[in-house]
Amino acid sequence: MASASTPTHRTLIVANRTAGTHLLLQEVDRRAAERPTAFVLLIPDVTSRNAADWTLNEGLKSLRRAAQGATGNRPAHVEGMIGGPHAFESIERALAEGDFDDVVISTLPKRTSQWLKRDLPARVEKLGVPVTVITAPKAQRMSFEESGIWGGGGFGA
Repeated sequence: MASASTPTHRTLIVANRTAGTHLLLQEVDRRAAERPTAFVLLIPDVTSRNAADWTLNEGLKSLRRAAQGATGNRPAHVEGMIGGPHAFESIERALAEGDFDDVVISTLPKRTSQWLKRDLPARVEKLGVPVTVITAPKAQRMSFEESGIWGGGGFGA
């Protein structure tokens, strides 16, 4: 576990239909356990409820619980923002306004992901920030409670 003097790492998470996937929640838990990390969830401004599976508040709740760990005792700093209709421009703006160390892009599988078809991860890397891509398996969105973190002994249970 990191010491209190370790500077807080800042991670921008970009997701719109994948914030409830086990892989993203697992990655948030892993990163928060590794070192103090502040997470900022950026979602595109979607025009219809069908374009996003969750609200910003629901996404923040799940990410906050994942960052707190299985016991819920780990300090967690999670914020959210709604971007514009274009993911790249929203990420570019967030990076310019915030002091982020890296970006996590959580996206749908390659067959259906517009972000991957438009090569969003490579475009973001060209902005000079490390990028991690988490590709959700089809139909694996779940609530935080269903993920097994909450009172269920962690992700490996």
